[in-house]
Amino acid sequence: MNESLPGNVVSDIVRRALAEDLGGRGDVTTCATVPEAACGRFRLVARQAGVLSGVQAANEVFAQVDPDIEIEWHEVDGGWFETGAVLADLTGPAAGILTAERTVLNFLGRLSGIATLTRRYVDAVAGTGARIAHTRKTTPGLRALELQAVVAGGGARHRFGLDDAILIKDNHVAVVGSVGEAVRRARAFAGHMLRVAAEIDSLDQLDEVLDAGVDSILLDNFSHAELRQAVLKSRGRGVVLEASGKVSLESVDRVAATGIDVISIGALTHSAPCLDLGLDEHV
Repeated sequence: MNESLPGNVVSDIVRRALAEDLGGRGDVTTCATVPEAACGRFRLVARQAGVLSGVQAANEVFAQVDPDIEIEWHEVDGGWFETGAVLADLTGPAAGILTAERTVLNFLGRLSGIATLTRRYVDAVAGTGARIAHTRKTTPGLRALELQAVVAGGGARHRFGLDDAILIKDNHVAVVGSVGEAVRRARAFAGHMLRVAAEIDSLDQLDEVLDAGVDSILLDNFSHAELRQAVLKSRGRGVVLEASGKVSLESVDRVAATGIDVISIGALTHSAPCLDLGLDEHV
């Protein structure tokens, strides 16, 4: 099961999502048709197999809409479920459940889709020692939940934001003049507490960043043969090697087989399909 996110982070995200859906007048359809005292029983059902993520956000949605809604989860974040599985039973005020329905399904479908795609990548490199990691290519405002979903799928954590670690990219190098000089400046700035990583796009830059004292090297769009050469040249230097760029489910096993340490994949968050989940009345 995932570690929980700070409660204030999730409550803020959920508050904005509900405000977006309810507007100024609330759920006028439910208000017009459902008696205030009506109670209901519903089931959250999987219409596709996958990995669950988003339980914390879903619980917060129900709590903000109506704290009298009771949820019994039959699966936890990170758990695999089959098509047709009942993920949770809901009982309580029918109006609250119906009002919360779409926001809950949006969170769960989006986050479970990310977790499921991540699991496929993780399974594809099983036994190689390579870790699958996320990037910062996330939906603005939803990064905390989306990266939590990557972890639910078995992925590894990368930097969360720009303040986590120094990662020198090609545009930094363009301004500074050389990647080696950029690393030396970063090393002087960072001291001993902040890690320094650099992105390179050719083997010619590898010795330069190694000699400058980098902690981690991102090998951008390297061929498989170039990745193997980089692994051999860096052996014994104490650096983490990360491959990135145009890695697919069809190619990720070959990337992992080069001996690379980490494979970062933006598609985990920017291209994961939403998982099909539904809320059905249970009689």
